[in-house]
Amino acid sequence: MNPMVKTTFITTILLSSLMLLNSGCSKKNIIPPESTELGGTELSGGTNINYPSADGYSETGLAGEESIDSTGTGSGSLSINSGADQQSEEYRRTYGRSSTAFRPIYFTFDQAGINPDMAPILSSNAGYIKDNPAIMIVIEGNCDERGTNEYNLALAERRAINTKEYLVNLGVNPARLRTVSYGEERPLFTGQNEQDWSQNRRADFIIE
Repeated sequence: MNPMVKTTFITTILLSSLMLLNSGCSKKNIIPPESTELGGTELSGGTNINYPSADGYSETGLAGEESIDSTGTGSGSLSINSGADQQSEEYRRTYGRSSTAFRPIYFTFDQAGINPDMAPILSSNAGYIKDNPAIMIVIEGNCDERGTNEYNLALAERRAINTKEYLVNLGVNPARLRTVSYGEERPLFTGQNEQDWSQNRRADFIIE
């Protein structure tokens, strides 16, 4: 084959391969919320959005805490109550992925602070833990899907840690609690609407 023809042929094949690869890559579908609160948000992609820093947090977590990476795996032994995913919608909206002795708590969009209306649930959960000194608890932090994986891992980690600190302030021994951040990686509800997103902004309580 003529060297010039051969070079042109190889170049054409390489360009065609690159075009096929690019067409096969899908981008994350971002649906903006009705508003972006406090400047930072679980939403990503906006050029004018200023994300709040997650100082002290990273995908590897804080000392004594765990988080998962974008593949859904992480260091250490992660407690996954995957059986909840097979339950009815009513069950999942009541218990999330929490063990049935507990109720999950929910968070405002882009917030990691404990909402005052979650206090009775946390008080009840703390009481059960204190009444059952043999059990160990994993607190699993979650986000809705809006935002980058990295941002949501840090946000879910803060939610789990704040939940743990709240329980400790209620008298629970911190040695009996550990936290895991799942970010947006394990949505319990997959609808593209505020009702499902609000159910995914959650901290679950799992008996190990």
